[in-house]
Amino acid sequence: MNSKELLLKSMYNGEVERVPWVPFVGCHAASLIGVTAEEYFKNDKYIVNGAEKAFELYKPDGLPVTFDLQVEAEALGCKLIYSDTNPPSVASHPLAEGKKIEDLKIPTEEDGRFPIILKASREIVKRLGDRIAIYGLVTGPFTLALHLKGTDIFYQMIDEPEEIHKLMTFCQKISMNSARMYIDTGVDVIAIVDPMTSQISPSSFEEFVAPYITPIFAYIKERKKASSLFVCGNATRNIEAMCKCQPNNISIDENVDLRYAKEICHRYGISIGGNIRLTVTMLFGTPLDNIKEVENLMQIGGKKGYILSPGCDIPFNTPPENIRAIASAVYGEVAEFMKQDMKNNLEEIDIELPDYKNEKKVILDVITLDSESCAPCQYVVEAVKSAIKGIENKVEWKEYKIKEKESVARMIKLKVPNIPTICIDGEPVYISIIPSVEELRKTIERVIAEKGL
Repeated sequence: MNSKELLLKSMYNGEVERVPWVPFVGCHAASLIGVTAEEYFKNDKYIVNGAEKAFELYKPDGLPVTFDLQVEAEALGCKLIYSDTNPPSVASHPLAEGKKIEDLKIPTEEDGRFPIILKASREIVKRLGDRIAIYGLVTGPFTLALHLKGTDIFYQMIDEPEEIHKLMTFCQKISMNSARMYIDTGVDVIAIVDPMTSQISPSSFEEFVAPYITPIFAYIKERKKASSLFVCGNATRNIEAMCKCQPNNISIDENVDLRYAKEICHRYGISIGGNIRLTVTMLFGTPLDNIKEVENLMQIGGKKGYILSPGCDIPFNTPPENIRAIASAVYGEVAEFMKQDMKNNLEEIDIELPDYKNEKKVILDVITLDSESCAPCQYVVEAVKSAIKGIENKVEWKEYKIKEKESVARMIKLKVPNIPTICIDGEPVYISIIPSVEELRKTIERVIAEKGL
């Protein structure tokens, strides 16, 4: 059984001789071949070279073609901001700027960057597809709806649900068509990546997501490909609802307890993937830190229906030695790294918090992975910016990206359990949830009144 067969057997909830592993390499591949993230995401040859380099260094059982949740959005007219070290981020929302759904068309193989991505996919399948499983990553319909409409979607889910159902019907067609295009290039697994679904309640998931995402998984199965539902953030409350959508696999990040998710998923005959910590371990830890963490995860996950992976796209500057150390643990070849005595990059960082009670403004600490690369983080920052309009003289806010080690130390000191989180005067208030602008504004105004500002 080669790596590809091993992973696919595990994907279908089978028992295997060792835990398969998939490093979700996107912009990190750019760093491996010495180009910027923007150059990488716009060039099929770079995407192919990055995948080959990741294959060579990290001995994976599967790899994504790339990791970019903005491809569909860009093809639909969303403006993107490109970065040297992050995936692009969505900077405009056509449906919030006057366009109607009827003005938009479902992207084809000729639109946006799809020609680049699909050409790279065909070449990666050709070069690596007989040895490892290749993933095609598709933006899920709810996250795509957020890209098109912005945070207004949360109001309309309550006040104008028929409009959101109409939008979700449209986004379902786009996600399904993207899946079709990837399948036609020969990939083995379609991962529907819908991180924004972690930000809504189970009832909202069942009303606005399940009816639209379930047929996509049915279609993928009809095409005889494996499917995964990939969600970031604290999706704990929605795991069972996700299982009912009938993907073959659910992939989670560090905000979800692996034991809990495994128990729920296996009850439904669904495999589970995850959930190596991206920053604390992979980005800032030592090779030994990474070995210890993945050995623990593999013990929890077991050899039946579990795929070891990071919880999201690997950060650009993640040390390759840390990822190689993970591979060494997977293959039981850790001797090279066990000899090393390296200091954790988070040690000895001391963060001094403000004296919130006596500050002359309300202080908002917004703890994110990175709003430039994480959709839930982006929309929580947008909510903060909108909520403080007109009261900026009484409110001070800052985003702390835990891709920066000082921000991780701040997160620990503030006792923030999950991201994204909005802390108000040092208290985590909105934990892994995006509040409506109206609710957030009322909360801030209440604190302003309590402080007598």
